Amino acid sequence: MGFETPRLDDRSFNDIVEEARARIPLYTPEWTDHNLSDPGITLIELFAWMTDIVLYRLNRVPDKHFVKFMELVGMQLQEAEPARVEVTFWLSAPQPNPMTIPNGTEVSTPRTETEPAIIFSTDGAMDIKVPKLKHLMTSSGAEESRSFTIHNAANAQEGFDKFPVFASSPPTNNDALYLGFDEDLSNHILGIQLEVDVAEGAGIDPKHPPYVWEVMSAGTDQAWIPLDVDYDTTLGLNIGGLIRVHLPTLRRASRNDQLAYWVRLRLDYDDGETTYNVSPQINRLEVSSWGGTISATNVTRVYNEVLGRSDGTPGQRFYLAHQPVIARAASEDYLVVKLEDGRVERWQEVADFSSSTANDKHYTVDSNTGEVRFGPAMPQRDGSVHRFGALPAKNAMIMMSAYRYGGGLVGNVATNTLTVLKSALPYIDRVTNRISASGGKNAEDIEYAKMRVPGYLRTLQRAVTTSDFEYLAREAAPGLVGRVHCLQPPQTNRGEIQILTIPQIPRLQGFISPESLELNEELRNTIQVYLDERRLLSTMLHVVPPAYQWVETEVRLRAAQHYDVEKVRQAVENRLFEFINPLVGGVDGKGWPFGRDLFISDVMAVLSSVEGVTFIRSVKLYPINYDKRWFTRGAESQEILLPAHGVVVSYQHNVIIE
Repeated sequence: MGFETPRLDDRSFNDIVEEARARIPLYTPEWTDHNLSDPGITLIELFAWMTDIVLYRLNRVPDKHFVKFMELVGMQLQEAEPARVEVTFWLSAPQPNPMTIPNGTEVSTPRTETEPAIIFSTDGAMDIKVPKLKHLMTSSGAEESRSFTIHNAANAQEGFDKFPVFASSPPTNNDALYLGFDEDLSNHILGIQLEVDVAEGAGIDPKHPPYVWEVMSAGTDQAWIPLDVDYDTTLGLNIGGLIRVHLPTLRRASRNDQLAYWVRLRLDYDDGETTYNVSPQINRLEVSSWGGTISATNVTRVYNEVLGRSDGTPGQRFYLAHQPVIARAASEDYLVVKLEDGRVERWQEVADFSSSTANDKHYTVDSNTGEVRFGPAMPQRDGSVHRFGALPAKNAMIMMSAYRYGGGLVGNVATNTLTVLKSALPYIDRVTNRISASGGKNAEDIEYAKMRVPGYLRTLQRAVTTSDFEYLAREAAPGLVGRVHCLQPPQTNRGEIQILTIPQIPRLQGFISPESLELNEELRNTIQVYLDERRLLSTMLHVVPPAYQWVETEVRLRAAQHYDVEKVRQAVENRLFEFINPLVGGVDGKGWPFGRDLFISDVMAVLSSVEGVTFIRSVKLYPINYDKRWFTRGAESQEILLPAHGVVVSYQHNVIIE
């Protein structure tokens, strides 16, 4: 049971007024008119109001003590988090030579009369390369035993080598056309210009052609992932035209003993779907780059800002011109001290001065206020003075080489809103964000920080219990960790601890791809290093992803009368994707419990509350196996069993309404 903080003075405005009126006969017996219209009563209420304000400030003293205690134990407010998004730059036309989009290129939302522009800055430079088709092949057969036919890529681009897109006659499912490149075209917009024999591909729906563009994923597996087709004027390869696809991060792989970066067009149709009577014939095939996609962050960059001159005294403070300041990169964002003799010193940012000596060139930065502070000096008992950090020489110029400011919820902009190119670039026609920005968070306020005090004191920056490890893992990478769970013996070997980590992902509804759930090395190392500094020496610590089990369901139900059947079906499907979800699933909506099996009764229970559902006739569960290449469906099961380090993920849900 929590302690109730007492009020230092619990009198209210009315109490003070009544107490003052009760004392009137004692001090001024001649005053007999106590009506509200009397000027004396008005003065009593005025002074009661002023006293009430003083009492309010007095009762705030415990809050101030609480905040000072938080400072004493070393707690700090969490910094603002900037939103991040992928920004696509479009060329006005394919260029004959490579071109570069520089690091720090700024894009923004349009500025209006009432709203300022929201600025994003690219996180790195990108070279838009000129693609050169090195390998060209067609293939047929199952994925494990494909037969390939090699075509001359150079002749195909000149129109000297005509060939069918699909090797089989008539085309069969999984027939494919392979394009191989020597250049790494990761995150490029690839244009494919085709000339084909008109109407050779008859037999299909031109608006919904039965093929898919795919690329080899950049993970350690060899899975093919579908591409986002931006533009296709070929009517399903029935006429010549241009196809543009957005490429993700690519990997180099071997196909038919040819090593390249592969893009393929694969025939993919379901039973009963119309397909090609004959394969389309390619007369000419050319490739080009139409732009590229770069990650960008909701920050504005500032370079070489002058903060002032040193007066040579301890504890000097300077202030950056813009706040809040985003976490600094040690290699780029640092303090520079320019001495009068022309020498330049690079100083190091630290969290505090507790370990700083008189020779350490240290400083601290308050991200919320922009305060840059140098170390203080404290007198000792023997009369000497101990300095916590070196002092900049008198009259030395203090500069910040670079820093970034911005962040907050305002950066979570919607799709296709970053349309203004603030940095002029030649040959760039337009810019946009094809997905919405995410991850932006405001700086932590003091009230929320108070809620973190019990967890902070419980760990004291030392990891012993499972809750300690989970709390500190989230603290290691705020905003990047979706869920974390600590496994200790007997689930693991004695003395070994596994930190099961699910990264934060921007899109939680619908199918979550394996690539989105991958624990990248940067995040893994950040958590590992942070926990290694706080664990016991005898503890073996491993930061690993959980074992994901994809699940497919088939649900038969009846919708209530007067309800739109399609809306009910969509509501049921959305609820299933939400319930069978590693981050927001489960009964409590906090993510599917690690190691907790999934039963048919779970699905029936959660769907019974969906509006418009009369009853559930049947539920079928299918485990989906992902073997690092593709998904395969297992046999129908009454339950999905999970190991202690397992968690379920939705694959797809077939909702049948009777």
